[in-house]
Amino acid sequence: MRRTTVALLAALEALVSALVGYGIALVPLMLLWGMHFQLGLGLDVVFRAAADVWLLGHGVDLTVQLDAVTAARTGVPGAEAAFPITIALLGFALLTLLVARRIGRRAVAAGAPVAGLVAAVVVSGGVGLVATLAARHPAAHASLWQGALLPAAITAAGVVIGLLSSEELRDRLLDRLPAPVPDEWLELAGRAWRVGVGSAFAVLAVAGLVVAWAIVSSYATITGLHQVLGAGFDGGVAIFVAELALLPNLVLWGASWLLGPGFAIGTGTQVTPAGTLLGPVPGLPIAGALPSDGAPMSALWLLVPVLAAFVGAYLVTRIARQGADASAVLAAGRDASSDHRAEDGRRPEPDPGSASAPWWHPLVVGLAAGVLAGLVLGLGAWWSGGAIGPGRLADTGPNGWAVAGVAALTVAVGAVVGGFTARARTARRASPTESAAAEPDTL
Repeated sequence: MRRTTVALLAALEALVSALVGYGIALVPLMLLWGMHFQLGLGLDVVFRAAADVWLLGHGVDLTVQLDAVTAARTGVPGAEAAFPITIALLGFALLTLLVARRIGRRAVAAGAPVAGLVAAVVVSGGVGLVATLAARHPAAHASLWQGALLPAAITAAGVVIGLLSSEELRDRLLDRLPAPVPDEWLELAGRAWRVGVGSAFAVLAVAGLVVAWAIVSSYATITGLHQVLGAGFDGGVAIFVAELALLPNLVLWGASWLLGPGFAIGTGTQVTPAGTLLGPVPGLPIAGALPSDGAPMSALWLLVPVLAAFVGAYLVTRIARQGADASAVLAAGRDASSDHRAEDGRRPEPDPGSASAPWWHPLVVGLAAGVLAGLVLGLGAWWSGGAIGPGRLADTGPNGWAVAGVAALTVAVGAVVGGFTARARTARRASPTESAAAEPDTL
């Protein structure tokens, strides 16, 4: 397929993705405009608000200035002054990321990865810039540079993830490195990546189950809060969309709770397995799922990242061992007169997955996996929080540094133990053929 065609298709798909996200924000606002406000507001207010919500969903900071009457009704000190809203409604960002990943996969399959990447990023950045400029108003305005860069950055990340799904493209990129990287280090880096990122997503999966259970078990409370609000059909749709957009945030908060640091909903509050201390919370019914107390035997939740990393490192090492076994079988069939030596007379380096590999391989893989898991979960925790209002509501969400530190430590411990366990088991089960291949020939 021609590069121009790939670029046009990528640009079109990026534009459709942005319009779909904008439409998700616009539909409930249109219902409110028609049913609650009885068409009393200007239609331009609805379109600007939808653009602000879409931008906020991509991490763009929004500065809000309430009028005197509305500020007084909130009852929050400092509401009369301009305040930022910096929490990202990550459901919109997740939608953009998934679509961009598909763009990357299609572009690399069509043989024009760079054209697809550039077209998608340019369109996303242009849409963000236009939305920021069109929605600017004294009552609410988004950061101009963030509106142009953050949607484009999320799109770029998704496209790159899609591009790297191609093994052929990864090999080409490795071949273009300025200095050749030994196969041993590439193998170790791949194992660390699989263990670290896999452990981080395992923690997120367990956190998603915890959040789902909290919602199901608190269904009566959530329903009661919804009835107290008296939002009606139009307001109910708006609340549902808002809660759906916040669902990725809640999963990341659940992961922070599971790891121990927990999260805050306002200055001076904390929600951790050890205990809960809350003040007034935002009036979303989903807040009824917040735990009212700590969890019994809260320290046991730390076993989740440790076990995930242990299992991941053990399986990855075993798979590497199987590859080494296959290589040993092939090597055993070579001409014995070659003495299994390279052309320059030296023996080849031991396979990173073999029992004869250096003892420090599991240690390096485990520590690197811990760093990667801490990076993934720490960045996610940091991005999931932010200011949701004036005053005390400026401090909401987890502490990214604390989450990253605990995740790195627990995953590193589990991965190191799992790697050495797998190494010890494979060493005991080494076959006679491998032992013979590892010994030097004698005359």
